[in-house]
Amino acid sequence: MEIKKLSIIGFKSFMDKLAIDFTPGIMGIVGPNGCGKSNIVDAMRWCLGEQSPKQLRGRQMEDVIFGGTGGFRPLGMAEVSILLENGHGEIAGPFSQSSEIVITRRLYRSGESEYLINKVPCRLKDIQEIFMDTGLGNRSYSIIGQGRIGAILEQRPEETRVMLEEAAGITKYRKKVEISQRKMAQTETNLQRVEDILGEIRRQIRALRRQAAKTRRYKTITEEIRRLELTLIANTYAQLEETSGARDKSTEDLLRKEMGKTTELSNLQARLESIGLELDEKDESLGNLRRTYERLLERVHRKESNIEALAGEIRMTWNSDFSRKKKR
Repeated sequence: MEIKKLSIIGFKSFMDKLAIDFTPGIMGIVGPNGCGKSNIVDAMRWCLGEQSPKQLRGRQMEDVIFGGTGGFRPLGMAEVSILLENGHGEIAGPFSQSSEIVITRRLYRSGESEYLINKVPCRLKDIQEIFMDTGLGNRSYSIIGQGRIGAILEQRPEETRVMLEEAAGITKYRKKVEISQRKMAQTETNLQRVEDILGEIRRQIRALRRQAAKTRRYKTITEEIRRLELTLIANTYAQLEETSGARDKSTEDLLRKEMGKTTELSNLQARLESIGLELDEKDESLGNLRRTYERLLERVHRKESNIEALAGEIRMTWNSDFSRKKKR
């Protein structure tokens, strides 16, 4: 596996796009202090997955984005791409048949980042798996920056062991062992959790069995109550039916009596109407008789008046005759 090309844009001091071709053989990048030689190494390490801003000589990861200088404004994104040649098939996995692989990393000033393999979005883990046991990587022995030699000589034995394992090609297997151990630990945790769940389920099953027994007893008692209620209802229905028959017969008798009384009432009403008509006729006759009586009474009064008048005249005449006779 060889690095063929490095493309940088917006990373640290590289505002414009920079493309560096690595031809076969020994190559060197030279220049005065402050021209950005170390930034090229940082760009390679950053593209291969470096997560520590301190290792990139910064305080935070956004410091790798071009911050502006002079008349140039800050950029909003940094991008580094590495073109790798896979001529001998060192890269295993889905890219083993690819002759070239492009690893790309982007970082936006908002904090969002992207990893791409052959312009296809991927995870950091996918990139790390590609470079296991190849000598490349953000912490591998293939990329050594300025002052790194002294740090290697002074580093702790554990760090030296990691570098030697990387060179020996057993990092991938150790990584797999670590992943397997984590999975086993997680499986143990899951099994413990399953045991706890099973214990809880067993307690719930015992409680459910008691509840089921109570439910069966309740169902039996409920069915017995229903049977008794049906029997009671049937008996009540029979009694009501018998009572209803007697009441129907009594009702028929009362209806017949009512019809007889209605007929009798009709006859009495007809008779009452006849008597009323007769009474009206009697009242009319009585009225006529009263009027006749009043006329006769009036005539009697007149006759009596006439008689009194005549009696007065007679007395006067008699008195007059008696006086004449007496004078004689």
